[in-house]
Amino acid sequence: MILIYTINSNDNYINLKQVLKEEFFISNRLILKLKNHKQFFLNNENVYISHSVKENDVVKVDLDFKESSDNIIPSPMKLIILYEDDALLVLNKPAGIAIHPSHSHFDNSLSNGVKSYFQEINLKRKIRPVNRLDKDTSGAVIFAKNEYIQECLSRQMKNNIFKKEYIAFLDGKVENKTATITAPIARKNNSIIKRCVRDDGDFAISHYEVLKYYNQFTLVKFLIETGRTHQIRVHSNYIGHPVLGDTLYGKASSLITRQALHSYKVSFIHPITKKPLEIIAPLFEDMNLLLE
Repeated sequence: MILIYTINSNDNYINLKQVLKEEFFISNRLILKLKNHKQFFLNNENVYISHSVKENDVVKVDLDFKESSDNIIPSPMKLIILYEDDALLVLNKPAGIAIHPSHSHFDNSLSNGVKSYFQEINLKRKIRPVNRLDKDTSGAVIFAKNEYIQECLSRQMKNNIFKKEYIAFLDGKVENKTATITAPIARKNNSIIKRCVRDDGDFAISHYEVLKYYNQFTLVKFLIETGRTHQIRVHSNYIGHPVLGDTLYGKASSLITRQALHSYKVSFIHPITKKPLEIIAPLFEDMNLLLE
């Protein structure tokens, strides 16, 4: 993958480093890595980042260099691929699988499956999940195929350009059909996992819209502006309607064996094509059954 820019008459760039930082928004950390791999070119010649630039010069940055993820064990896994190109891999994650390896999931996380898939397609890259989902939350998960793409999408998240929509079944009848929940989230005292709404917590904002009422629960669409740990689960519990089947913030349900929460849609600007991209992750069978 190559980034290309031609210096024009309106530019005030003095050297290559300015172009890298101001035109491509490449971080200092990534610039150093690209420098070590000699991935910068000016008019097709490998140059230092301090090299001066002038009108009509063509700057190229080659983002393709080998990396390793030795800390992740490759584990063959059936991946549900929603979208893939040279920049991104987007998967529909089933419930019951963690995204990152841990002591309890050191060889069976989604990252282990992606590592195995990258080996199959001979892609020597680090495993870089862009967004996070709880183990028992299903839906769209994005993996960046290089550090530049990860930086671009992280910046879009920070600037609220990257949109994340969820489908949830909430316990009981949610009275307000549309609302915004603005409530700070903090780690609950004396708990490693559980979060709560607390004044000294991190700013968190969730918008929701009721889609349909059922006898025991409400079908709701969430659009979240922030990505706090357990945000939708905490906010749903805060308004008195925990996610159906959420045993951490609500109670177990005879209708579903995990929290009925699904990352349904992600929307963002593609870092390379600069075009809007919207990816929908279909619901899995256990949540589809609730719709009947």
